[in-house]
Amino acid sequence: MSTRDHVHEEEFPVPAEQLFALLLTPSAIRGWWGASAAIVLPEVGGTWAARWGAEDGPDYLTIARIRALEPGARLVLGDYQYFAKEGGLPFEAEFETEFQVSSTPDGATLRVTQRGFPAGSEADAYYAACQQGWCDTFAGIHRYLREQ
Repeated sequence: MSTRDHVHEEEFPVPAEQLFALLLTPSAIRGWWGASAAIVLPEVGGTWAARWGAEDGPDYLTIARIRALEPGARLVLGDYQYFAKEGGLPFEAEFETEFQVSSTPDGATLRVTQRGFPAGSEADAYYAACQQGWCDTFAGIHRYLREQ
């Protein structure tokens, strides 16, 4: 199956180590992503999970396996399991998300590459929603950093 990627990148006014730590710290993930709960076992083969909504009846769950972890620089998530109260995706997909953090003169850059979107029109609406979702997520990271 032919697939497509989505890439989003922005600079943040904090050191790379601090920015990278936000990706693995459950309390930070709740803060910038608006999740109700997060669990991270920060090791290759570990789990990265987030929940939105009630503990006994969540609206959404995202669970991924950590495929690669280079502290301070790179995190790759894959083998996703999704749950949405309103139902699953209208297509089959094997998503992978790569986070790369690099130092800049004024802070650090976060680049997210989400791979595995089907190239066909059946995934267009979900692809567009993910594009907007990453814009919102990065805005959440900026807001979280300002509030710290």
